[in-house]
Amino acid sequence: MGVLDQITSKLGGQDGQEGGLASIQNFFSSNGGLQGLTDKLSNSGLGKQVQSWVGTGENEPVSGQQVQQALGPDEVHNMAQQAGMSDEQASDELAKAMPEMVNQATPQGQIPQQDPFAKGLDSIKKMLKI
Repeated sequence: MGVLDQITSKLGGQDGQEGGLASIQNFFSSNGGLQGLTDKLSNSGLGKQVQSWVGTGENEPVSGQQVQQALGPDEVHNMAQQAGMSDEQASDELAKAMPEMVNQATPQGQIPQQDPFAKGLDSIKKMLKI
């Protein structure tokens, strides 16, 4: 089981990986899709990290605390409640997952015109190779 498999299973709580993928899809959607989320993170001081995820080089990490500060406590709390975990656990899991998710969604080193997280769970599974 890969890292993203593990993370989506954790974020899915009792609903497992499918629930985690649905949570991820809702998370991206509620933040304006891939473009909106990357803009939000970039405007919150994480531009260097986000650019590394979109680009073709190595992905720079972020901490759960940075994610929570960038997204706001309400966004993280909503995901934590869905997953049945603490806000800290949810922000830590998002910090682990986001670099790889954004990287997988931007294989050409740029954000695609059509949001890959808006195409449905099967498309997300294929994109993330889950």
